[in-house]
Amino acid sequence: MYNSKAYCADSATSPLAPTTIPRRAPEESDVQIEILFCGICHSDLHYVRDEWHDVMAATYPCVPGHEIVGRVTKVGSEVTRFKAGDLVGVGCLVDSDRTCANCKEGLEQYCPNFVLTYGWPDKHGTAPVTYGGYSESVVVDERFVLHIPKNLDPAGAAPLLCAGITTYSPMRHWGVGEGKKVGVVGLGGLGHMAVKFARAFGAHVVVFTTSPGKKEDALRLGAHEVVLSRNADEMEKHAGSFDFILDAVAAEHDINAYINLLARDGNITMVGAPEKPLSVAVFGLIMQRRSFSGSAIGGIAETQEMLDFCGEHNITADVEVIPIQKVNDAYERMVKCDVKYRFSIDMASLKSE
Repeated sequence: MYNSKAYCADSATSPLAPTTIPRRAPEESDVQIEILFCGICHSDLHYVRDEWHDVMAATYPCVPGHEIVGRVTKVGSEVTRFKAGDLVGVGCLVDSDRTCANCKEGLEQYCPNFVLTYGWPDKHGTAPVTYGGYSESVVVDERFVLHIPKNLDPAGAAPLLCAGITTYSPMRHWGVGEGKKVGVVGLGGLGHMAVKFARAFGAHVVVFTTSPGKKEDALRLGAHEVVLSRNADEMEKHAGSFDFILDAVAAEHDINAYINLLARDGNITMVGAPEKPLSVAVFGLIMQRRSFSGSAIGGIAETQEMLDFCGEHNITADVEVIPIQKVNDAYERMVKCDVKYRFSIDMASLKSE
């Protein structure tokens, strides 16, 4: 094993602070990565503050971070897909059982025995749980490491490993493309990626927001139209017309208002995770054979597909790059929605700790 500098939280109420964590030496199929940038996901904040206790209780000390871009420094003897110097990424998963039906279909995100990048039992025994990307380096099995296109800005590419694949995967699943009318609810870290993907797929893109000030940005990102969701007349104009709606709102809201915007056989997919259950008026689904679903990240092959697509279309997240020393301020700003649209930590700043 070796030691790596990192930032961790020791409890649900303590700030993230410098520490040193153990990392395993690369085994035969492992890739050792020097982390260059790590995106900050809202999930990091929820986990660090144990806000998902009933679903995913936090284990401390916690080193968050699952939007990792870095440079390969060493590979194991059996590694064939990577070499030292490669620009690579690691997302929300670092392992799975590889034998279940989901894994065999390339859907590792639904494996009952997946291993998350942080906060999950570490089967290698290096530490009680896995430690994430708010650190100098990480060691990951090559099957869960991804190639980052060389033309993409590494800081902006980091959020693709979670925010990117979380929005890309359901759009691919539900056939978003030319001739489709697509709605995006909420223009935040997830929503702004959804707009970019839907536009690149060739769909007609409509953003729904409660903030009039976001109209200009939504159009800049690729939306064809912007609807103020609190304006009943604007909403009514789009009734029964959408093939697909991606809902990225994590707060309580009226889901039925959006279900009623779907055309026959239209689908609305949740990628936002409200704390309280949403109330669904079932007749809104029944009468037009509409469907309401959820989606979680994507498998490894699909994540690589997404990254390659981003390379072809020059798509990255809009990021504000910060040093690791400002991570606690960034968390407070996220709570206030004060970021356009994702924080990306320059991990070179950790060297000064």
